[in-house]
Amino acid sequence: MIRIILAAALALAAQAAAAQVPPEALKELAPTGKLRAAINYGNGVLAQKGADGESRGVSADLSRELAKRLGVPLEYVTFTAAGKAFEAAKENKVDVLFVAIEPVRAAEVEFSPPYVLIDGAYLVLKDSPAREPTDLDQPGKRIAVAENSAYDLYLTRTLKHATLLRTAGGCCKNIDLFLAEKLDAAAGVRQPLNDYAKDHPNVRVMEKAFQQIRQAMGTPKGRSAAAAYLRTFIEEMKQNGFVAEALKRSNQPDAQVAPAGG
Repeated sequence: MIRIILAAALALAAQAAAAQVPPEALKELAPTGKLRAAINYGNGVLAQKGADGESRGVSADLSRELAKRLGVPLEYVTFTAAGKAFEAAKENKVDVLFVAIEPVRAAEVEFSPPYVLIDGAYLVLKDSPAREPTDLDQPGKRIAVAENSAYDLYLTRTLKHATLLRTAGGCCKNIDLFLAEKLDAAAGVRQPLNDYAKDHPNVRVMEKAFQQIRQAMGTPKGRSAAAAYLRTFIEEMKQNGFVAEALKRSNQPDAQVAPAGG
C-alpha cells in the first residue's frame, strides 16, 4: 500500500512539474515523447561512466532533473567527443547536449547561459622552455588537439602561427599524439591534463590557461521555445546550488559554477 501511495505521489509531482512547462517547450524538448540527452564522456569534468555503466556527472544530473520536470522518460545518448554530440544535434538525433559555447556552433545549436567554467590549458614536457600560452603561438610550433573540441575551435580561430594536429575522440588521444610525434604541446581541459601529469613526471601543465571554456546546455537550432525554457532552467540550477552539488558529487571540486547570466 505504501509503495502504491508513493508511486501515485511521484506521478502527481511529475504531472505538476510538467504542467509548469510551456506546451511548445515540452513539444520541442521531447518531440519523440522522451528526452534524448547527449552525454560526452570525452569531457570528464562533465560526465563519467559509473561502475554500473550508467552515466554520472553534472550533465547527467541536469538531464535527469530536466526530464523529471518535463514529465517524460530520459534516454542518454553517449559520445566520446563533443564534436560527435554536436553532429548528432545538427541531425536532430538528440534533444539536449552539453558543449562549450563557440561561434561556429551557434549556427546549429541554441545555447543556454553557461553553467560551468573550465580552463583550456597546455600540457608540455617538463623541461620545455614554454611558460606562457603565447610562447607556443610561434612559427614551427605544433600542438595536438581533439578534433572539433571547444579548444580546437577556439585555437583554430585565435592562433596566428602555430600548427594544430588533430585526433579523433576525446582525452587522451591528443596526449598520445603529442608524445608520439614529439610535438610542442597538447591542448585540453585542465582537469584531465592535471590528472595525467600527476602520474607522468616528464610533463607539466601550464599554470596560465589559454582559454576559459564556457560549458552550456544546448538544443538544436530552431527550437526557440525549448531554448527559452533551458535558459531559465540553467539559471535556476546555478542559483539553487544544484550545479555545485552535482560537481561535488562527481568529484569535480575545481570546476567553477558560472555566475548568474553567464
